[in-house]
Amino acid sequence: MFWILLAAIIGSTIAIVYLVWRRWIAPWRQIERLVRQIGRGEQPRTFLVEGGKEAQRVSVALENIFRRQLGLNRQIGERASGNRAIFSAMRDGLLVVDAERRITLLNAALQELFALKDDPLGASFLETLRDANVEEAISETFRRREPVQREIVIANRQLQINSVPMGKDNGDIVGAVVLFHDITELKRADEMRRDFVANVSHELRTPLSILRGYIETMRDDPKMPRAECARILEVMEQHSKRLGLLATDLLTLARADAGIALRRCPLDLDTLVLDAFREARHLSRGQALKLDPFESARVEGDEDRLKQLLLILLDNALKYTPSDGQVTLGLCRRGTYVEVRVRDTGVGIAPEDLPHVFERFYRADPARNRDLGGTGLGLPIARWIAEQHEGEVRLESQPEQGTTAIVRLPLCLCP
Repeated sequence: MFWILLAAIIGSTIAIVYLVWRRWIAPWRQIERLVRQIGRGEQPRTFLVEGGKEAQRVSVALENIFRRQLGLNRQIGERASGNRAIFSAMRDGLLVVDAERRITLLNAALQELFALKDDPLGASFLETLRDANVEEAISETFRRREPVQREIVIANRQLQINSVPMGKDNGDIVGAVVLFHDITELKRADEMRRDFVANVSHELRTPLSILRGYIETMRDDPKMPRAECARILEVMEQHSKRLGLLATDLLTLARADAGIALRRCPLDLDTLVLDAFREARHLSRGQALKLDPFESARVEGDEDRLKQLLLILLDNALKYTPSDGQVTLGLCRRGTYVEVRVRDTGVGIAPEDLPHVFERFYRADPARNRDLGGTGLGLPIARWIAEQHEGEVRLESQPEQGTTAIVRLPLCLCP
């Protein structure tokens, strides 16, 4: 009887211990395992926990925490991805440094600007960028506690750097944000504007001075001989025409700079070439004008502007070709394009001048060009007209071997 009672007590004790372990101990071990998995960023296979209501409530709370954590991680990832996309799309270089002058953020544009290959995050910006001007700007930002702007030159690029301090609410400076803005093209455009104004002023000054001088001469000598008066009037007429040409060319370039599109329609380019050839005969000073065998071709373009382009090239060829020389005009197809060639036997262009001939007011021989009545704007206008027709114009030349001007335009596929 004793052994039966003892066995019953032991069995009851074991059952009670098992129930206690299953209801209050085992669930918390499962809870501990869930907490560790969540802490490591792992997703548990299940949040179901056996046991009492307290353990089940904790498991439900852990599941909610885990779901919220996933949502926060997703938002953080989306924001980080968006920031990376924004920083990558920025054309300006971006640099962020902390109070210890260590790099905490930079974008691809800055890495390309300074040719950085390794990841420099956490490194000293001075050792990474190795530019005293940048270091001075950032140091001044920390010292003055206000934005600093500088202009520097890096790898032949002119940059404007803006360094802005980052501060806490208590006023402590914790870092600086530096933006590198490339102003090379702005500087070049400003320089071109100044040169353009200076060139226009010079071009206007010369004929105006001559006109004013002759007017004063005629006013001071009212009894001037008729022959001398006729000679002066002829010179004044030439310079007034030159002023008119200059004004017309400037208006054309103003139209180009304003981005005004041309009115284009299908037309027979071969007919236009023949018309320009006939008009160029009146500009000849004894030079022989010849036509190369040329093909018929249709293009989509502005008839007046295309004729202006052809006459500019023909006029230039005649100006720089001696009276016993020859100017040849040709037209031929090249696949889906058509080429117009104006070839002369003139003085040619030096290799050092050839890359600059399409610049405004550029003259390989300023004195001679001015004597021939040029404004220095013909070829820039010709290039603008060609580009407006989705084509191009280029020159091939050698000194004393003549010049060939080539205009390339897309063929019109319409009937």
